[in-house]
Amino acid sequence: MDLNEKVALVTGGSRGIGKAIALALASKSCKVAVCARNEEKLAEVVQASKELAGEVEAFTLDVTSADEIESTVEAVLKRFGRLDILVNNAGITCDKLMPTMEDDEFDKVIDANLKAVFRLTRAASRFMMRARWGRVINIGSVAGIMGNPGQCNYSAAKAGVIGFSKSVAKELARRNITCNVVAPGFIETDMTDVLPPAVKEAVTPLIPMRRFGRSEEIAEVVAFLASEVSSYITGQVIVVDGGLNM
Repeated sequence: MDLNEKVALVTGGSRGIGKAIALALASKSCKVAVCARNEEKLAEVVQASKELAGEVEAFTLDVTSADEIESTVEAVLKRFGRLDILVNNAGITCDKLMPTMEDDEFDKVIDANLKAVFRLTRAASRFMMRARWGRVINIGSVAGIMGNPGQCNYSAAKAGVIGFSKSVAKELARRNITCNVVAPGFIETDMTDVLPPAVKEAVTPLIPMRRFGRSEEIAEVVAFLASEVSSYITGQVIVVDGGLNM
């Protein structure tokens, strides 16, 4: 799983799962362009990578901006000369029960969690197709498979990511580019830390492993899919949820 000389772009990389992914890739000698909106948090990721084999460089990016996506991909290519791995991890939630959800609350989740995945994959794939090698890894969710009350917008976006990824996998396979989805369940992150204790107590018994996952457990699956050893895996949804969806 050595990623020496490979270059990866990781969105939503300033914290949680995205940060863990950036550091996991860097630990395997990958050059990582870590992207997010928060410059201060990005600087912390860069600092955390200093002892790792790879190189991490920060790029500020709002994934809902088409112009910023194009300019960031161009900047990464200019800085590193190539782009081999794209990890679409950035996303937001705006939870509300469907009958009371406003149009803009639905649209902004679709824009950040689905449309941005399309735009970034389109931009990155142009280089990958010329290079005839690439890895696109999209971070989905079990919500996109089994749904979740109060998250019709988020679930729809993540289900869309799965369909999108399968289509991309079929389109790009002949260019030696794979596209897969990693679908986490409940993971210990800033987003789940704010859940009320009663919610955590209700959810945990539904997970056969009786615990929330760790960001590092998602990151290592991503690193595997980014490597050469996964070269015959494409169009798949790898569920990492402690058995919840089962």
